[in-house]
Amino acid sequence: MSAKIIPRPEVCSLGTQLREDGSRIAFANGCFDLLHVGHVRYLQAAREQGDVLVVGVNGDRAVTALKGEGRPLLPAEARAELVAALESVDYVVVFDDVTAESLLRDLRPHVHCKGTDYTEETVPEREVMKSLGGIVRIVGDSKTHSTRELLAEIRRAVTSDK
Repeated sequence: MSAKIIPRPEVCSLGTQLREDGSRIAFANGCFDLLHVGHVRYLQAAREQGDVLVVGVNGDRAVTALKGEGRPLLPAEARAELVAALESVDYVVVFDDVTAESLLRDLRPHVHCKGTDYTEETVPEREVMKSLGGIVRIVGDSKTHSTRELLAEIRRAVTSDK
């Protein structure tokens, strides 16, 4: 397992240490089920918002709740390892909640980054970030990439080959 992947209980101390070091903490989160170019661009843009990028990866039960039966395709540990392999990512933590509110309260990042399928008003965690004195930023390219679409394309290709 990558040294970048930290256990959930260590998030609070990580945030404290990073702030003591004077680092501006950017946080991004998602399911990252079948890593694709949209994810890479989102995380690269999130990294530009801080000195350190911490990424929350939704646990398996949360992905099923968010995306439906049959998801995730990859277990949380594999998804976390893939995200950790990206150069733009400094730390990864798997969390079991559907939203990142609890994780944000423990990490206390300066910036919470969400993809372009959100607006600052629709980010579920915006009130938590406001209470922490942090900001929300919408980053990444336009939402023209999705795992759902990638899976649909794979199904079309398999069906047409028959």
